[in-house]
Amino acid sequence: MTITNEEMIVDIKSLDEKGAGRASVWRENEKGNPKKLRLTVPQVLPGEKVRVTVDKPERRRRRAKLEEIIETHSERTAPPCPHFDKCGGCVWQHWDYIGQLQQKTSHVKGAIEAQGFNPDLVQDTIGMDEPWRYRNKMEFTFSPEGELGLHEQGNFRKIISLETCLIAGKEMVEAAMEVAIWAKEHQLKGYNKDLHEGLLRHLMVRQSFVTGEMMLALFATEAPTGELEEAVNNLIRRVEDKFPQVKSLMWLENTDWADRTQSEKSHVLAGRDFIYDEMDGYRFRLWFDTFFQTNPTQAQKLVDLAVEMGEPKKTEKMIDLFCGVGTFSLPFASKVEKLAGIEIVESSIESAKRNALDNGLTNTYFLAKDARKGIDEVLESFGRPELLLLDPPRSGAGGKVMRRIGRSQPERIVYVSCNPDTFATDIKELVPFGYRLEKVQPVDLFPHTVHVECVALMSRVKGMTNKNCLK
Repeated sequence: MTITNEEMIVDIKSLDEKGAGRASVWRENEKGNPKKLRLTVPQVLPGEKVRVTVDKPERRRRRAKLEEIIETHSERTAPPCPHFDKCGGCVWQHWDYIGQLQQKTSHVKGAIEAQGFNPDLVQDTIGMDEPWRYRNKMEFTFSPEGELGLHEQGNFRKIISLETCLIAGKEMVEAAMEVAIWAKEHQLKGYNKDLHEGLLRHLMVRQSFVTGEMMLALFATEAPTGELEEAVNNLIRRVEDKFPQVKSLMWLENTDWADRTQSEKSHVLAGRDFIYDEMDGYRFRLWFDTFFQTNPTQAQKLVDLAVEMGEPKKTEKMIDLFCGVGTFSLPFASKVEKLAGIEIVESSIESAKRNALDNGLTNTYFLAKDARKGIDEVLESFGRPELLLLDPPRSGAGGKVMRRIGRSQPERIVYVSCNPDTFATDIKELVPFGYRLEKVQPVDLFPHTVHVECVALMSRVKGMTNKNCLK
């Protein structure tokens, strides 16, 4: 007989990679043999004792529903967002912010220690004075019924309709809610991922905290013509009347089955197809698909730390690997003799070139190529750089790229990471090439989530062995 539900009292021992609690219970199976049931419990903290309901507990791993907190962690706090219980946008609003920062520091220390490095090289995580309203970009999703919101925790098929969002800029949320009202009034259906039908898929909102310019980008399965013209014209009037800071109102056709904010054809409904943003005194053009740091306050700290650790000099050459649109390239270019940026995404390279030109920088060279092959091409014409910076995606740079960096022998390597685990495995590849880890500084760009960024410095030391680099 299959048991469908069972209540249990469990102790939360640790957290998983998504920020949920881990617990385990020994129980007898149908044959009377002991069997460990591993549970994932959302919205709990390490050390808490909780009562949960488990669906189908005869299985080895289950997600449990939190029913009651019996013993409470001293750092537990009341989440301020009315959607926190269901929305998957944040996972740690119930945790005091100081506790979140300590957990992130521990994560980074654990990651590098697992690869043999000294955890004492990791500094305390730099947090925010005000860890709310920090995001300058949000991607909302329409439900099949036309409701606008974010995915439910642990369920990418269900959309939680939102009235607010406390991690996004206030004006961004107001504009998004106006689009939600517009969609309802015109009875526009959202996209059904199972049936692959419906009109509205996503709404991207991004706003510069410096210039104030905002972009609204609607992703839909049809062109904004024919029967949609009346509704679209109404949207344009609403936005122009209520949100003059919107300098780019876009309608982006996307018929692909993949659930991504991509476009097959773009329509500018009002304004231009990009907005201006600024960082570190440099101006950037941002299109709907431009990667740009989503927390500008903390991103500035990343740039400052990278410059401080890298110590760029006017007599030096530099490579910026995974350079994107030049977020780090531009501040460094003004401090070195010449800089080469490498990025596989061609549109980002075109943006980097334009951004350098807009800011009067003439000592940059940007190459659209795979990282490993790009290094080879740059070294041929550029020579060995004294300084190399890399800012790879969450998957890391990978062993082949890191070994190629090691063979190129820059004097100093600054690694900007958004994933401590892949960062740690990447930098271990540099040890045989004579590099020593000097310092790791975590920075919290995403309060109330599990994510943490790092800036680290590795220096080349002549005659150094593997033993000198590790613990």
